[in-house]
Parts: sequence; C-alpha cells; structure tokens
Amino acid sequence: MKTDDFDYYLPEELIAQTPLANRSDSRLMIVDKNTGKIKHEHFYNIINYLNKGDVLVLNNTKVIPARIIGIKEETNAVIELLLLKELKNDIWECLVKPARRIKIGTIVKFSDKLKCECIKIFDEGICHFKMIYSGILLEILDELGTMPLPPYIHEKLEDKDRYQTVYAKYSGSAAAPTAGLHFTKDLLEKIEKKGVIVCYITLHVGLGTFRPVKVNDVKEHNMHYEEYQITKDVCNILNKAQKENRRIISVGTTTTRTLESVMTKYNKFVPVHEETNIFIYPGYKFKAISAQITNFHLPKSTLIMLVSAFASKDIILSAYKEAVKEKYRFFSFGDSMMLGDFKL
Repeated sequence: MKTDDFDYYLPEELIAQTPLANRSDSRLMIVDKNTGKIKHEHFYNIINYLNKGDVLVLNNTKVIPARIIGIKEETNAVIELLLLKELKNDIWECLVKPARRIKIGTIVKFSDKLKCECIKIFDEGICHFKMIYSGILLEILDELGTMPLPPYIHEKLEDKDRYQTVYAKYSGSAAAPTAGLHFTKDLLEKIEKKGVIVCYITLHVGLGTFRPVKVNDVKEHNMHYEEYQITKDVCNILNKAQKENRRIISVGTTTTRTLESVMTKYNKFVPVHEETNIFIYPGYKFKAISAQITNFHLPKSTLIMLVSAFASKDIILSAYKEAVKEKYRFFSFGDSMMLGDFKL
C-alpha cells in the first residue's frame, strides 16, 4: 500500500482560511460507507442523521497557545517553538524552527518570565526542552503564545476561541480536534433532547495526528504517541451501547483513534489514562465505532488513510472528488463529512 494511493487533486482556493461566522452553517456531506452514495446537507441538520439511543463521543481537549517565538541567548537568532506535549517536570517535547541552530544546552529566552534549555535533540526538528519560568506556565503561554494554526492557513485568526470547540475543557493540545468545531452549544442541547447520549473522551492532539507521511510504503510510517483518557462513566455508557447494539458515533479522527485504541488493547471499554500510537489504515477492522463525523483531510495524510479504512479508499476518494466539484471547503476550518450505514 503506497502513500501516493491516497493522493487527490485539490485547488488551493478550496482550503478554508477562516472559520464561518456561524459554526454549524458549514456544509455536511453524508456518505454511505458501504455504497458510496452521497447526500449534501448543512451541519445544523446533522440531528436528522442521529437516532435516539445513539452515543455521540467528542474529544474535549483544549488547544494551548503553543507557538512561541524567542531569542537564542548566545547569538540573538530568532527561534520558534511549537510545544507538543509535556513529558514530566516541566520538560516538553517541541518542534523547533530552525532546528539547525539548536544544540544541547542552548537557552532560548521568550520573556523575563520564560526561557527554556535544550536537553535532548531528535530527528525532524524535535527537541526536548526544560521550561524555566516564574508563575504559572499556561498563564504565561496565554500572554506570549499564539494558536498553532496549520501552515496552510495564511489568514490571521481574529478570535482565538474559534480554534477551540465549544466544549473544550482540558488543556494540552497542539492542534484542534477540528471535526468538533461545527458544534454549537445550542445544537448539542437539541441533540441531547432527541435522546442521543453525548459523552466525552480526551486525547491531546500532537504529532501523531498531524505529522505528514514521508515514506512511500504506508506500513513504514511511525506514529508518534499521544496522551488520552477515558473515564469509568463513559466506559459504562459505551459498553452498554455495544451490548444493546446501539450506534457509537465518533466526532473526529482523534476520538476514533482513542476508542479503537481502548477496544484493540482491552477488547472492551475500560477507564485508562495512557498513550496511543495506533495507526489505522485500510485493512484495519473497526471494533468500537458505527459511524464517524470528520472533516476533509490533507492528501496522503494518516487521517485520510483512517477514513479510507472505515469506508474504502475508492469511496473516500470518490467523495473527495465530489466535494471538490461542489466546492466544499477543506481542512481545519472547512466543511464536514459523516460516514456511516445510511441506506441512502
């Protein structure tokens, strides 16, 4: 299976640069994962495709203002850090630009309140830094940092809350779980009133989700570990739903990877707080979810491979071709897709 098998043509003007004024006004493509049949909708109508007794699972991670720019103390060179995840005791895994200017012991100063020292260097611009600060780190990041928008977004984000879901709760992500950006509090209330059970897991989005695939053979790609947590109450809801053959619907690939990680490892939903590097691509047999809501993903990414495993590569690439033809908006601030058994 080749990485190039998951490529597709995308005009640059279809890459969404800014969020819509109203979150749920985005378009929604309903795709039957078995037949490939398609229906065009708007996201506010997603309630029509949810049934009483369904369990809708969302990722309540919160994006931190993880992009910070500082000065290398020795030379005054400008250094940009993207904080990916805290490892322990104020040691963070970071993506550095330009990495060639960093060596063990390099000190980068961001303000009078924050500097860091490089303690380990890895490939592909990844380093471990010890954060040295006075006060509360997340508060300092709120002052100094900016939202880690993907490189294909060139417009300035006027309201940083638009790169958060309305239910974001636990800080720790270096990117937003973007499938959840379409939900409003009002829409979630309507969904619950219909009898759909809404529950939350946490996966802090890091390199595992957004790192590009650079190998020709899909199976040679190494996923990075990401931290996730699922509670006892949520496990009880999910196990009961499976026992009663009710649908479990994941919102986003991060939620899908969390649920599938737990089921793959334990063969049932159990409360855990650990890490996963699960890599889902065609051939994988899904054990947890019945349907999923997701955005339109980058060509040749692990995310398009995941949704291709859930439907099929041919169905997904055909749906993407239709989305291009119909001028859907792509990627983080773009439109959405719901994949399931819809009998369209």
